Amino acid sequence: MTGLSRSSAGLDVRRRRALYRAWHRGMREMDLVLGRFAEQEIGRMSEAELAGFEALLDVPDITLMSWILGQEPAAAPHDTGLVRRIRDHFREHAD
Repeated sequence: MTGLSRSSAGLDVRRRRALYRAWHRGMREMDLVLGRFAEQEIGRMSEAELAGFEALLDVPDITLMSWILGQEPAAAPHDTGLVRRIRDHFREHAD
């Protein structure tokens, strides 16, 4: 089970691919963090935000998790408002 609750219907191919990748990273914790964030935000991301999100999907799980948890600052060029939004989303929805 992926956890996916949002349909990808209505999304362009690029956004569908990013949504899929967000839910299939390898580390279940990051699947949940990025997958849930993507479900809510992918449809309204600007092209620049989507490009930034796609770049984050290439960051290793352990590194990205340390940025989201605030254990380390995000490395340039990833230190953007998008990382802060993901971090805030995670904190708001953490169980």
